[in-house]
Amino acid sequence: MGRGQLKNAYPEELLSVVLRATLDANPNLPPSKIEDVAVGVVLSELGGSKASRMAMNHVGFPNTTSLYTVNRACSSSLQALANIAAQIRVDMISVGIAAGMESMTRNYASKAIPVDRWPVLAESPAKDARDCIMPMLATSENVAKRYNVSREEQDEFAFESQRRAAKAQAEGLFNQEIVPVSTIFQETDKQGKEIGEPKQITVTKDDGIRPGVTLEGLAKLKPVYGESGTSTAGNSSQVSDGAAASLVMRRSTATELGLTSSIIGKFVAATTVGCAPDEMGIGPALAIPKLLGQLDLKSEDVDRWEINEAFASQSVYCLRELGLKEAWAQGKVNPDGGAIALGHPLGATGARMTATLLHGLGRTGGQVGVVSMCVGTGMGMAGVFVRE
Repeated sequence: MGRGQLKNAYPEELLSVVLRATLDANPNLPPSKIEDVAVGVVLSELGGSKASRMAMNHVGFPNTTSLYTVNRACSSSLQALANIAAQIRVDMISVGIAAGMESMTRNYASKAIPVDRWPVLAESPAKDARDCIMPMLATSENVAKRYNVSREEQDEFAFESQRRAAKAQAEGLFNQEIVPVSTIFQETDKQGKEIGEPKQITVTKDDGIRPGVTLEGLAKLKPVYGESGTSTAGNSSQVSDGAAASLVMRRSTATELGLTSSIIGKFVAATTVGCAPDEMGIGPALAIPKLLGQLDLKSEDVDRWEINEAFASQSVYCLRELGLKEAWAQGKVNPDGGAIALGHPLGATGARMTATLLHGLGRTGGQVGVVSMCVGTGMGMAGVFVRE
């Protein structure tokens, strides 16, 4: 994932890299065995599916492999993973790939979202309809104000996310889940004017992490919504670009193909919930209890949590509401940092978090893990995985 080095890469370019890596990592798996590919993408170019299909064909998948895209905002690729697992469970397919891609740099300012109309509709009786296009930073401020999350708490959370991510990166903990991306990079000045000639670069690590961040530095940043606001560029997730993929298959198929030694985890279940659009950040606090209840699990049964850090305000609230503040302090929640440090390329986030979760459980010997995130327009999603 990147917040600068990948700015000139197209989302389908990033997707092609992780799809190619999926094939390369499993040489005993004939591409023809992969029956369907689900790709999470939010800010889609070419309708999403065209670009994704192009990427799939580019790296050598046969035409017999089908593809579709999924858009559940921030949880799109977790939804893609749940969809592929469901298809396997009902015998639609035996092998599939759940992936996600996003270039927020290229597409975040899309005029297709009528954000400029939102203030005009301030008196609309259909408040929840209007709030579906409320700017995400405004929802963050709502959560902070309604649930008494202070600026200090948010900055402390953001600092810790950066500290953990920097430490993990320095120790090479992300290396196993990262694929290098070779792409064209064009340097620009502060006004966006191109400087020099474009050059070929190879990106080998996430570039959103800021090892030198300090609490004092975070405290100096101005809130986006005036002096009374608390959400800043430092305690919010980044506009970033990236892609991720997970190979999913029936266990009997893995055995048949001689791939059992490559299994790193099992998808158990996932669920979604709805909430008020103007406080969409509370989603994990609603989705996680629902899912754990369905599986007769308790929080103490979970060895590692990956809860997306859309904003520090909602992250602090969710930890408080879920009773996970102590688990976070102990390093069981986002032990290697989260989206505030690593970035949140919308469509790719769920698949990225799943990779981080399963590799992390593998290093520590933990068994049960949870991935969860809030979702724009007022939702939450959560998934449970078990390490093998």
